[in-house]
Amino acid sequence: MRIRDEFLLITDLLITGYFSDIYVNEASAMTRRLTSRSFLLWLLFALWFSGCTIPERRTAAGSHHHDFIVYWPLPAKDNELCLAVKDNIDVKGVVTTAGSQYVARTSLPAAQDAACLAIARARHIRIVGKTNLSELTLSPSGINDYYGTPRNPFSKLHQIIPGGSSSGSAASVESGLADITFGTDTAGSIRVPAACCGIVGLKTTFGLVPLNGVFPVEPKHLDTVGPMGKDVAHVVQGMDLLEKGFAVRYAAAVRSKPLGRQIKIGRLYLSGTDPQIDKAVDDALTRAGFQVVPLDQAFKAKWDAAKNDGNTVAAAAAWISDQKYGFKWGVRARTTAVILLGRLLYPGQYRKALERRPAWQHALHEEFKKVDLIALPTLQTVPPAIPWFGRISLLEARVLNIQNTVPVNLAGNPALAVPIPVNHEHFPETSLQLVGPRLSEAELLNAGRIVEASR
Repeated sequence: MRIRDEFLLITDLLITGYFSDIYVNEASAMTRRLTSRSFLLWLLFALWFSGCTIPERRTAAGSHHHDFIVYWPLPAKDNELCLAVKDNIDVKGVVTTAGSQYVARTSLPAAQDAACLAIARARHIRIVGKTNLSELTLSPSGINDYYGTPRNPFSKLHQIIPGGSSSGSAASVESGLADITFGTDTAGSIRVPAACCGIVGLKTTFGLVPLNGVFPVEPKHLDTVGPMGKDVAHVVQGMDLLEKGFAVRYAAAVRSKPLGRQIKIGRLYLSGTDPQIDKAVDDALTRAGFQVVPLDQAFKAKWDAAKNDGNTVAAAAAWISDQKYGFKWGVRARTTAVILLGRLLYPGQYRKALERRPAWQHALHEEFKKVDLIALPTLQTVPPAIPWFGRISLLEARVLNIQNTVPVNLAGNPALAVPIPVNHEHFPETSLQLVGPRLSEAELLNAGRIVEASR
Protein backbone atom coordinates (compact mmCIF):
# COMPACT_ATOMS: atom_id res chain seq x y z
CA MET A 1 0.00 0.00 0.00
CA ARG A 2 1.11 3.56 -0.57
CA ILE A 3 1.63 5.90 2.41
CA ARG A 4 -1.58 7.77 1.57
CA ASP A 5 -3.53 4.52 1.52
CA GLU A 6 -2.13 3.37 4.85
CA PHE A 7 -2.70 6.61 6.64
CA LEU A 8 -6.29 7.14 5.56
CA LEU A 9 -7.04 3.79 7.11
CA ILE A 10 -5.15 4.50 10.31
CA THR A 11 -6.58 7.96 10.97
CA ASP A 12 -10.19 7.16 10.05
CA LEU A 13 -10.40 3.80 11.77
CA LEU A 14 -7.65 3.35 14.36
CA ILE A 15 -8.20 6.77 15.96
CA THR A 16 -11.99 6.40 16.00
CA GLY A 17 -11.95 3.04 17.74
CA TYR A 18 -13.25 0.72 15.03
CA PHE A 19 -10.56 -1.82 15.92
CA SER A 20 -10.35 -4.38 18.65
CA ASP A 21 -6.91 -4.79 20.25
CA ILE A 22 -5.70 -7.20 17.61
CA TYR A 23 -6.56 -4.77 14.83
CA VAL A 24 -4.82 -1.95 16.70
CA ASN A 25 -1.64 -4.02 16.83
CA GLU A 26 -1.78 -4.66 13.08
CA ALA A 27 -2.47 -1.00 12.33
CA SER A 28 0.31 0.11 14.67
CA ALA A 29 2.78 -1.97 12.72
CA MET A 30 1.67 -0.11 9.59
CA THR A 31 2.09 3.21 11.38
CA ARG A 32 5.71 2.44 12.26
CA ARG A 33 6.53 2.15 8.56
CA LEU A 34 5.58 5.79 7.98
CA THR A 35 8.16 8.56 8.20
CA SER A 36 7.36 11.32 10.68
CA ARG A 37 7.06 13.88 7.88
CA SER A 38 4.66 11.73 5.88
CA PHE A 39 2.70 10.99 9.03
CA LEU A 40 2.09 14.68 9.73
CA LEU A 41 1.20 15.42 6.12
CA TRP A 42 -1.35 12.65 5.92
CA LEU A 43 -2.70 13.45 9.39
CA LEU A 44 -3.64 16.92 8.14
CA PHE A 45 -5.04 15.45 4.92
CA ALA A 46 -7.17 12.82 6.62
CA LEU A 47 -8.47 15.06 9.39
CA TRP A 48 -9.60 17.66 6.87
CA PHE A 49 -10.95 15.54 4.05
CA SER A 50 -12.11 12.43 5.87
CA GLY A 51 -13.22 13.61 9.27
CA CYS A 52 -15.19 16.76 8.65
CA THR A 53 -18.72 17.25 7.48
CA ILE A 54 -18.60 17.83 3.71
CA PRO A 55 -21.26 20.13 2.22
CA GLU A 56 -23.96 18.27 0.34
CA ARG A 57 -23.54 19.13 -3.32
CA ARG A 58 -26.38 17.56 -5.20
CA THR A 59 -30.12 17.16 -4.85
CA ALA A 60 -31.92 14.60 -7.01
CA ALA A 61 -34.60 16.22 -9.13
CA GLY A 62 -38.01 15.96 -7.49
CA SER A 63 -36.70 14.28 -4.35
CA HIS A 64 -37.97 15.13 -0.87
CA HIS A 65 -35.28 15.87 1.72
CA HIS A 66 -32.80 13.76 -0.30
CA ASP A 67 -34.91 10.60 0.09
CA PHE A 68 -34.49 9.69 -3.59
CA ILE A 69 -31.68 9.68 -6.12
CA VAL A 70 -34.23 9.28 -8.94
CA TYR A 71 -37.91 10.05 -8.26
CA TRP A 72 -40.93 9.60 -10.52
CA PRO A 73 -43.87 11.26 -8.74
CA LEU A 74 -47.34 9.82 -9.07
CA PRO A 75 -50.04 11.65 -11.02
CA ALA A 76 -52.48 13.57 -8.85
CA LYS A 77 -55.23 11.48 -7.21
CA ASP A 78 -53.48 8.22 -8.07
CA ASN A 79 -54.11 5.65 -5.33
CA GLU A 80 -51.86 2.87 -6.61
CA LEU A 81 -49.53 1.02 -4.26
CA CYS A 82 -46.17 2.79 -4.48
CA LEU A 83 -42.92 0.83 -4.33
CA ALA A 84 -39.49 2.47 -4.01
CA VAL A 85 -36.25 0.59 -4.60
CA LYS A 86 -32.92 1.21 -2.91
CA ASP A 87 -30.42 2.40 -5.49
CA ASN A 88 -28.16 -0.61 -5.17
CA ILE A 89 -30.90 -2.76 -6.77
CA ASP A 90 -31.11 -2.76 -10.58
CA VAL A 91 -34.16 -1.26 -12.28
CA LYS A 92 -34.11 -1.74 -16.04
CA GLY A 93 -33.09 1.36 -17.94
CA VAL A 94 -31.81 3.24 -14.87
CA VAL A 95 -28.21 3.61 -13.71
CA THR A 96 -27.64 1.88 -10.36
CA THR A 97 -25.50 4.41 -8.48
CA ALA A 98 -24.98 2.62 -5.14
CA GLY A 99 -25.04 6.15 -3.74
CA SER A 100 -21.69 6.96 -5.33
CA GLN A 101 -20.71 9.85 -7.59
CA TYR A 102 -18.07 7.66 -9.26
CA VAL A 103 -20.38 4.71 -9.88
CA ALA A 104 -23.12 7.01 -11.21
CA ARG A 105 -20.67 8.66 -13.62
CA THR A 106 -19.10 5.45 -14.96
CA SER A 107 -22.00 2.97 -15.09
CA LEU A 108 -24.46 2.18 -17.87
CA PRO A 109 -28.21 1.88 -17.25
CA ALA A 110 -29.22 -1.57 -16.01
CA ALA A 111 -30.00 -3.95 -18.86
CA GLN A 112 -32.66 -5.72 -16.80
CA ASP A 113 -34.39 -5.63 -13.45
CA ALA A 114 -32.92 -7.32 -10.42
CA ALA A 115 -34.48 -10.72 -9.79
CA CYS A 116 -36.17 -9.48 -6.60
CA LEU A 117 -38.44 -7.23 -8.70
CA ALA A 118 -39.96 -10.06 -10.73
CA ILE A 119 -43.19 -10.41 -8.73
CA ALA A 120 -43.71 -6.64 -8.48
CA ARG A 121 -43.32 -6.31 -12.25
CA ALA A 122 -45.68 -9.21 -12.93
CA ARG A 123 -48.31 -7.47 -10.78
CA HIS A 124 -47.66 -4.09 -12.44
CA ILE A 125 -46.73 -2.42 -9.16
CA ARG A 126 -45.74 1.20 -9.69
CA ILE A 127 -42.09 1.91 -8.88
CA VAL A 128 -41.81 5.56 -7.83
CA GLY A 129 -38.05 5.90 -7.59
CA LYS A 130 -34.59 4.76 -6.54
CA THR A 131 -33.91 5.67 -2.92
CA ASN A 132 -30.81 7.27 -1.50
CA LEU A 133 -28.26 5.33 0.55
CA SER A 134 -24.82 5.47 2.09
CA GLU A 135 -22.06 5.37 -0.53
CA LEU A 136 -21.46 1.75 -1.66
CA THR A 137 -23.77 0.79 1.27
CA LEU A 138 -20.80 1.09 3.67
CA SER A 139 -21.97 3.64 6.28
CA PRO A 140 -24.19 2.72 9.26
CA SER A 141 -25.15 6.38 9.80
CA GLY A 142 -26.88 6.81 6.42
CA ILE A 143 -24.94 9.98 5.58
CA ASN A 144 -24.32 10.65 1.89
CA ASP A 145 -22.01 13.57 1.12
CA TYR A 146 -22.80 13.71 -2.61
CA TYR A 147 -26.54 13.07 -2.98
CA GLY A 148 -27.39 14.60 0.38
CA THR A 149 -28.44 12.91 3.60
CA PRO A 150 -32.12 11.92 3.98
CA ARG A 151 -33.89 13.73 6.78
CA ASN A 152 -34.77 11.86 9.93
CA PRO A 153 -38.35 12.75 10.97
CA PHE A 154 -37.20 13.26 14.57
CA SER A 155 -34.74 15.99 13.59
CA LYS A 156 -35.38 19.38 15.20
CA LEU A 157 -32.51 21.69 16.14
CA HIS A 158 -29.97 19.02 15.22
CA GLN A 159 -30.11 16.67 12.26
CA ILE A 160 -30.49 13.11 13.54
CA ILE A 161 -28.93 10.29 11.54
CA PRO A 162 -31.44 8.49 9.31
CA GLY A 163 -29.52 5.22 9.73
CA GLY A 164 -27.74 3.31 7.02
CA SER A 165 -27.27 2.13 4.63
CA SER A 166 -30.96 2.09 3.51
CA SER A 167 -31.47 5.66 4.71
CA GLY A 168 -33.58 6.92 1.81
CA SER A 169 -35.72 3.78 1.90
CA ALA A 170 -36.73 4.44 5.51
CA ALA A 171 -37.14 8.19 5.08
CA SER A 172 -39.29 7.86 1.94
CA VAL A 173 -41.70 5.54 3.77
CA GLU A 174 -41.94 7.85 6.77
CA SER A 175 -42.52 10.88 4.52
CA GLY A 176 -45.35 9.08 2.67
CA LEU A 177 -43.68 9.14 -0.76
CA ALA A 178 -43.61 5.34 -0.86
CA ASP A 179 -45.89 2.74 0.68
CA ILE A 180 -43.25 0.02 0.58
CA THR A 181 -39.53 0.08 -0.09
CA PHE A 182 -37.06 -2.66 -0.85
CA GLY A 183 -33.82 -2.26 1.06
CA THR A 184 -30.78 -4.44 1.57
CA ASP A 185 -29.30 -5.65 4.85
CA THR A 186 -25.70 -6.80 5.21
CA ALA A 187 -25.11 -5.95 8.87
CA GLY A 188 -28.29 -4.08 9.84
CA SER A 189 -28.91 -1.82 6.85
CA ILE A 190 -32.70 -2.31 6.92
CA ARG A 191 -33.27 -2.53 10.68
CA VAL A 192 -31.03 0.38 11.70
CA PRO A 193 -32.72 3.00 9.45
CA ALA A 194 -36.12 1.53 10.36
CA ALA A 195 -35.22 2.05 14.02
CA CYS A 196 -33.92 5.57 13.41
CA CYS A 197 -36.96 6.71 11.40
CA GLY A 198 -39.75 4.99 13.34
CA ILE A 199 -40.91 2.48 10.73
CA VAL A 200 -41.01 -1.32 10.33
CA GLY A 201 -38.20 -3.18 8.56
CA LEU A 202 -37.65 -6.89 7.91
CA LYS A 203 -34.30 -8.55 7.35
CA THR A 204 -35.07 -11.79 5.50
CA THR A 205 -33.47 -15.22 5.81
CA PHE A 206 -30.18 -15.36 3.94
CA GLY A 207 -30.77 -16.92 0.52
CA LEU A 208 -34.56 -16.51 0.54
CA VAL A 209 -34.62 -13.56 -1.88
CA PRO A 210 -32.32 -13.79 -4.95
CA LEU A 211 -29.46 -11.30 -5.12
CA ASN A 212 -29.02 -11.23 -8.91
CA GLY A 213 -28.88 -7.57 -9.92
CA VAL A 214 -28.03 -6.31 -6.41
CA PHE A 215 -24.82 -4.32 -5.87
CA PRO A 216 -22.83 -6.69 -3.65
CA VAL A 217 -21.11 -6.29 -0.30
CA GLU A 218 -21.05 -9.85 1.09
CA PRO A 219 -23.34 -11.94 -1.14
CA LYS A 220 -21.80 -15.26 -0.06
CA HIS A 221 -22.65 -14.92 3.62
CA LEU A 222 -24.48 -11.74 4.68
CA ASP A 223 -26.39 -9.79 2.00
CA THR A 224 -30.19 -9.92 1.99
CA VAL A 225 -33.07 -7.99 0.40
CA GLY A 226 -36.09 -7.11 2.51
CA PRO A 227 -39.17 -4.87 2.74
CA MET A 228 -39.75 -1.72 4.76
CA GLY A 229 -43.09 -0.05 5.49
CA LYS A 230 -44.85 2.30 7.88
CA ASP A 231 -46.53 -0.64 9.62
CA VAL A 232 -46.58 -4.42 9.71
CA ALA A 233 -49.39 -4.68 7.17
CA HIS A 234 -47.33 -2.87 4.54
CA VAL A 235 -44.27 -5.01 5.26
CA VAL A 236 -46.46 -8.09 4.76
CA GLN A 237 -47.44 -6.65 1.38
CA GLY A 238 -43.78 -6.08 0.64
CA MET A 239 -42.86 -9.66 1.53
CA ASP A 240 -45.64 -10.87 -0.75
CA LEU A 241 -43.84 -9.01 -3.56
CA LEU A 242 -40.58 -10.78 -2.70
CA GLU A 243 -41.77 -14.34 -2.04
CA LYS A 244 -44.62 -16.08 -3.84
CA GLY A 245 -47.43 -17.13 -1.53
CA PHE A 246 -46.17 -15.19 1.47
CA ALA A 247 -49.54 -13.60 2.25
CA VAL A 248 -51.02 -17.08 2.64
CA ARG A 249 -48.21 -18.14 5.00
CA TYR A 250 -48.67 -14.98 7.04
CA ALA A 251 -52.41 -15.56 7.35
CA ALA A 252 -51.69 -19.11 8.55
CA ALA A 253 -49.26 -17.78 11.18
CA VAL A 254 -51.92 -15.37 12.46
CA ARG A 255 -54.49 -18.16 12.69
CA SER A 256 -52.03 -20.44 14.46
CA LYS A 257 -51.05 -17.95 17.16
CA PRO A 258 -53.38 -14.96 17.20
CA LEU A 259 -52.54 -13.98 20.80
CA GLY A 260 -49.32 -12.93 22.47
CA ARG A 261 -49.62 -15.48 25.28
CA GLN A 262 -49.19 -18.24 22.70
CA ILE A 263 -45.69 -17.02 21.78
CA LYS A 264 -42.61 -17.63 23.94
CA ILE A 265 -40.03 -14.86 23.75
CA GLY A 266 -36.42 -15.10 24.92
CA ARG A 267 -35.38 -11.67 26.23
CA LEU A 268 -31.73 -10.80 25.59
CA TYR A 269 -30.14 -8.07 27.71
CA LEU A 270 -26.91 -6.53 26.42
CA SER A 271 -24.30 -4.44 28.19
CA GLY A 272 -24.25 -0.74 27.38
CA THR A 273 -27.97 -0.41 26.64
CA ASP A 274 -29.71 2.77 27.78
CA PRO A 275 -32.04 1.75 30.68
CA GLN A 276 -34.88 3.72 29.07
CA ILE A 277 -34.52 1.59 25.93
CA ASP A 278 -34.50 -1.67 27.88
CA LYS A 279 -37.59 -0.56 29.81
CA ALA A 280 -39.38 0.36 26.57
CA VAL A 281 -38.69 -3.13 25.20
CA ASP A 282 -39.84 -4.84 28.41
CA ASP A 283 -43.00 -2.74 28.53
CA ALA A 284 -43.81 -3.54 24.90
CA LEU A 285 -43.40 -7.27 25.49
CA THR A 286 -45.60 -7.09 28.60
CA ARG A 287 -48.35 -5.15 26.81
CA ALA A 288 -48.31 -7.71 24.00
CA GLY A 289 -48.86 -10.50 26.53
CA PHE A 290 -45.95 -12.69 25.39
CA GLN A 291 -44.48 -15.41 27.56
CA VAL A 292 -41.10 -13.81 28.31
CA VAL A 293 -38.06 -15.65 29.65
CA PRO A 294 -34.64 -14.03 30.14
CA LEU A 295 -31.73 -15.55 28.23
CA ASP A 296 -28.63 -16.47 30.21
CA GLN A 297 -25.17 -14.92 30.31
CA ALA A 298 -23.67 -17.79 28.31
CA PHE A 299 -25.85 -16.93 25.32
CA LYS A 300 -25.10 -13.22 25.77
CA ALA A 301 -21.37 -13.99 25.53
CA LYS A 302 -21.96 -15.90 22.31
CA TRP A 303 -24.00 -12.99 20.91
CA ASP A 304 -21.22 -10.52 21.77
CA ALA A 305 -18.62 -12.74 20.08
CA ALA A 306 -20.84 -13.04 17.00
CA LYS A 307 -21.11 -9.25 16.85
CA ASN A 308 -17.33 -8.96 16.64
CA ASP A 309 -17.13 -11.71 14.02
CA GLY A 310 -20.01 -10.26 11.99
CA ASN A 311 -18.42 -6.81 11.92
CA THR A 312 -15.14 -8.40 10.81
CA VAL A 313 -16.79 -10.31 7.97
CA ALA A 314 -18.75 -7.25 6.84
CA ALA A 315 -15.68 -5.00 6.92
CA ALA A 316 -13.51 -7.50 5.04
CA ALA A 317 -16.27 -7.90 2.48
CA ALA A 318 -15.98 -4.19 1.70
CA TRP A 319 -12.45 -4.91 0.50
CA ILE A 320 -13.44 -8.05 -1.40
CA SER A 321 -16.30 -6.38 -3.27
CA ASP A 322 -15.24 -2.74 -3.50
CA GLN A 323 -11.45 -2.58 -3.61
CA LYS A 324 -11.63 -1.39 -7.23
CA TYR A 325 -13.36 1.79 -6.04
CA GLY A 326 -10.90 2.61 -3.26
CA PHE A 327 -9.09 5.56 -4.85
CA LYS A 328 -11.38 6.54 -7.71
CA TRP A 329 -12.18 10.21 -8.12
CA GLY A 330 -15.61 10.79 -6.62
CA VAL A 331 -15.40 8.07 -3.96
CA ARG A 332 -15.35 9.72 -0.53
CA ALA A 333 -12.36 9.37 1.79
CA ARG A 334 -14.44 7.74 4.55
CA THR A 335 -15.63 5.10 2.11
CA THR A 336 -12.05 4.44 1.05
CA ALA A 337 -11.04 4.13 4.70
CA VAL A 338 -13.67 1.43 5.29
CA ILE A 339 -12.49 -0.44 2.20
CA LEU A 340 -8.91 -0.29 3.47
CA LEU A 341 -10.01 -1.60 6.87
CA GLY A 342 -11.31 -4.61 4.97
CA ARG A 343 -7.89 -5.06 3.40
CA LEU A 344 -6.36 -5.17 6.87
CA LEU A 345 -8.85 -7.76 8.16
CA TYR A 346 -9.17 -9.97 5.11
CA PRO A 347 -5.92 -12.00 5.24
CA GLY A 348 -6.45 -13.47 8.69
CA GLN A 349 -9.40 -12.22 10.71
CA TYR A 350 -12.02 -12.71 7.97
CA ARG A 351 -11.36 -16.42 7.61
CA LYS A 352 -11.17 -16.98 11.35
CA ALA A 353 -14.52 -15.25 11.84
CA LEU A 354 -16.12 -17.42 9.16
CA GLU A 355 -14.67 -20.54 10.78
CA ARG A 356 -16.54 -19.64 13.99
CA ARG A 357 -19.79 -18.99 12.13
CA PRO A 358 -21.17 -22.59 12.24
CA ALA A 359 -20.80 -22.67 16.02
CA TRP A 360 -22.79 -19.43 16.31
CA GLN A 361 -25.48 -20.77 13.97
CA HIS A 362 -25.71 -23.91 16.09
CA ALA A 363 -25.98 -21.88 19.31
CA LEU A 364 -28.85 -19.85 17.88
CA HIS A 365 -30.55 -23.00 16.57
CA GLU A 366 -30.37 -24.56 20.05
CA GLU A 367 -31.87 -21.45 21.63
CA PHE A 368 -34.86 -21.66 19.29
CA LYS A 369 -35.62 -25.11 20.69
CA LYS A 370 -36.48 -23.30 23.95
CA VAL A 371 -38.20 -20.14 22.67
CA ASP A 372 -40.15 -19.12 19.57
CA LEU A 373 -38.41 -15.75 19.09
CA ILE A 374 -35.70 -13.61 20.69
CA ALA A 375 -36.30 -9.97 21.65
CA LEU A 376 -33.82 -7.15 22.21
CA PRO A 377 -33.48 -3.46 21.26
CA THR A 378 -32.54 -2.75 17.65
CA LEU A 379 -30.31 0.11 18.89
CA GLN A 380 -28.83 0.42 22.37
CA THR A 381 -29.50 4.17 22.51
CA VAL A 382 -31.61 6.72 20.68
CA PRO A 383 -30.17 7.69 17.28
CA PRO A 384 -27.33 10.23 17.59
CA ALA A 385 -27.22 13.65 15.97
CA ILE A 386 -24.94 14.52 13.05
CA PRO A 387 -22.30 16.96 14.35
CA TRP A 388 -22.23 20.38 12.74
CA PHE A 389 -18.44 20.30 12.87
CA GLY A 390 -15.94 17.57 13.61
CA ARG A 391 -15.17 13.99 12.72
CA ILE A 392 -18.01 12.11 11.07
CA SER A 393 -15.89 8.96 11.37
CA LEU A 394 -16.34 9.15 15.16
CA LEU A 395 -20.10 9.15 14.56
CA GLU A 396 -19.83 6.11 12.26
CA ALA A 397 -17.90 4.23 14.94
CA ARG A 398 -20.53 5.10 17.53
CA VAL A 399 -23.41 3.89 15.35
CA LEU A 400 -21.55 0.67 14.59
CA ASN A 401 -21.18 0.12 18.33
CA ILE A 402 -24.82 0.75 19.33
CA GLN A 403 -26.52 -1.39 16.67
CA ASN A 404 -27.59 -4.90 17.77
CA THR A 405 -28.05 -6.29 14.29
CA VAL A 406 -24.97 -7.96 12.80
CA PRO A 407 -25.06 -11.27 14.77
CA VAL A 408 -28.33 -12.04 12.98
CA ASN A 409 -26.68 -11.53 9.59
CA LEU A 410 -23.76 -13.77 10.55
CA ALA A 411 -26.23 -16.54 11.40
CA GLY A 412 -28.42 -15.95 8.33
CA ASN A 413 -31.65 -15.71 10.34
CA PRO A 414 -34.52 -13.25 9.79
CA ALA A 415 -35.24 -10.32 12.11
CA LEU A 416 -37.90 -7.64 12.39
CA ALA A 417 -37.54 -4.06 13.67
CA VAL A 418 -40.80 -2.62 15.05
CA PRO A 419 -41.27 0.87 16.55
CA ILE A 420 -42.37 1.02 20.19
CA PRO A 421 -42.97 3.95 22.58
CA VAL A 422 -40.13 5.17 24.79
CA ASN A 423 -40.09 7.67 27.63
CA HIS A 424 -37.46 10.05 26.26
CA GLU A 425 -37.47 13.85 26.18
CA HIS A 426 -36.58 14.07 22.46
CA PHE A 427 -37.74 10.75 20.96
CA PRO A 428 -41.28 9.34 21.24
CA GLU A 429 -40.21 5.96 19.81
CA THR A 430 -37.43 3.42 19.87
CA SER A 431 -37.27 0.02 18.15
CA LEU A 432 -37.85 -3.56 19.24
CA GLN A 433 -35.93 -6.21 17.31
CA LEU A 434 -37.46 -9.69 17.08
CA VAL A 435 -35.21 -12.49 15.83
CA GLY A 436 -36.58 -15.79 14.57
CA PRO A 437 -35.45 -19.17 13.26
CA ARG A 438 -34.65 -19.50 9.58
CA LEU A 439 -37.65 -18.92 7.29
CA SER A 440 -39.81 -17.58 10.14
CA GLU A 441 -40.69 -14.27 8.44
CA ALA A 442 -44.43 -14.94 8.75
CA GLU A 443 -44.15 -15.72 12.46
CA LEU A 444 -42.03 -12.62 13.07
CA LEU A 445 -44.57 -10.39 11.35
CA ASN A 446 -47.39 -12.00 13.31
CA ALA A 447 -45.56 -11.18 16.54
CA GLY A 448 -44.93 -7.67 15.21
CA ARG A 449 -48.64 -7.34 14.51
CA ILE A 450 -49.39 -8.15 18.18
CA VAL A 451 -46.81 -5.63 19.40
CA GLU A 452 -48.25 -2.99 17.08
CA ALA A 453 -51.83 -3.65 18.16
CA SER A 454 -50.95 -3.41 21.88
CA ARG A 455 -49.39 0.07 21.74
